[in-house]
Amino acid sequence: MLKQLVKPLALALSLTFLAAQSASADESFKPDWQSLKGVNAIPDWFKDAKFGIYTHWGPTSTANIGLEWPAGWYGLDLYMDKQYDWKTGKIRAYPVAGQPGKTQSRPSYVFKKHSEMHGHPSQFGYKDIIKSFKPNKFDAEAWAQLFKQSGAKFAGPVAIHHDNFAMWDSQVTRWNVKDFTGIDVTGELKKAIEKRDMKFITSFHHAFTWVYYANAYKFDATAETADLYTDEHALTDFTPNKKFHDRWLAKLKEVIDNYKPDVIWFDWWVEELDEEYRKEFVAYYYNQAKKWGKEVVINYKNTSFPSHVGVLDYERGRPNKTKSPYWMTDTSPGAWYYSQNAKFVEPNELVDILIDIVAKNGLMLLNVPPDPDGSIPTEMQQLLTKMGDWLKVNGEGIYGSRPWTVFGEGPTRIRRGGHKIEKQKIKYTAKDIRFTQKGEDTLYAFVMDAPTSDIFIETLASRFTVLTSKISKIELLGSDQPVQWRLNDKGLTIKAPKSVPNTMALTYKISLYDEEEVGIGGEDPGNAVDGE
Repeated sequence: MLKQLVKPLALALSLTFLAAQSASADESFKPDWQSLKGVNAIPDWFKDAKFGIYTHWGPTSTANIGLEWPAGWYGLDLYMDKQYDWKTGKIRAYPVAGQPGKTQSRPSYVFKKHSEMHGHPSQFGYKDIIKSFKPNKFDAEAWAQLFKQSGAKFAGPVAIHHDNFAMWDSQVTRWNVKDFTGIDVTGELKKAIEKRDMKFITSFHHAFTWVYYANAYKFDATAETADLYTDEHALTDFTPNKKFHDRWLAKLKEVIDNYKPDVIWFDWWVEELDEEYRKEFVAYYYNQAKKWGKEVVINYKNTSFPSHVGVLDYERGRPNKTKSPYWMTDTSPGAWYYSQNAKFVEPNELVDILIDIVAKNGLMLLNVPPDPDGSIPTEMQQLLTKMGDWLKVNGEGIYGSRPWTVFGEGPTRIRRGGHKIEKQKIKYTAKDIRFTQKGEDTLYAFVMDAPTSDIFIETLASRFTVLTSKISKIELLGSDQPVQWRLNDKGLTIKAPKSVPNTMALTYKISLYDEEEVGIGGEDPGNAVDGE
């Protein structure tokens, strides 16, 4: 009798399991934009993070040794014996001194310097630069500890740049860091970063490789090195072949499977690739993330992906107003790659940029450019440490916050939002205020420079009724001084502090009364007028 009961029960359980598997399979995202509308493209952890780090480092860092002007696109400029406009293929012409009306072409700065230092590119090309890459001072633990100290919530490497050199242990391409140096940069960083309770990002720039090396076949590129330089094609042939597409996708899948990144960030030119490959990538990544039990993020530029599958990125830019959905900026404190004459912005400028981004519903991804040997410049270490010190005190108003009714007030504004607006060199003052909020009862007002007189915030004037409740308390983060303030129909005036907790932006925490509604359950509120 027992056997008779067990057998049908086992069969029923088996059928239930198979049905669950079938349902699970049916719930997988398909490689079409309609199916992919079901992804959670902007998880809460990413909205809360506000600040991440990635690192431009690899053979291009080594290539920049000896250059007065750093070249992030070294591999493209290296093969410009004449300065071509890669968008049109036309040769740029320059006037000849003393000969009016006569012009001539010139080699690129990189072509000229490379030839002087290493020899003609036909004899010593980018493949040979790769062989010169010696990361003998790379220390994943030191990097991760610095990133943690900076206040970043996620971090990771540029996994592959335009130069098509993989910074991971790859079976897909022989042009990878493990085979050339014995170090799996991506693997070591993943372990060190996740050990410190940070999320892990990998960035991919290899869609543009198709254009990047197009001129190399005039020099050292051959059919044997097509797996680095891509197949031979015209400079203005912007349509990659099937082999290129297959390799582009295979590299992504390899990193997804072997390193399980929380964030995959894309540089431009992905929008030029075949849409079917883009769909396949998105579906593959989100399906793998479901198996891992992770909420992952795709960052993109331009029109690479529909907005419902990822987060839009501005390069060295940002909007001039609050923007929805959640967005991000990638920026660098100096050049993208190592420069022997590196000049970095001041921590105060980076903090102000971060605040402005967060107030407008965004996140900042900051580049760290290590030296060719893998050490991080002292000045860069100091900058990150100072950012971290500021965030330890003021991060309460940054992490986990959301944009308020208005992003801010004050005389300093971006003229036009968009990519690369940092060229405007904006300098904020103590009259510039930015806002964030947490819940309905806490508002944060950032004073963008240390004040020398009383602080006035017109936006909070009682005549505007933007505050949902009355102010119960105002505190200056990082200070135990009582804050004296006055609110009227003209605005909120905060008396200047006797001393400031730092010389960068100050954060005032404005607590509001949690006023309970009355009569919700039908009870008599006590003083209501009948009929009202």
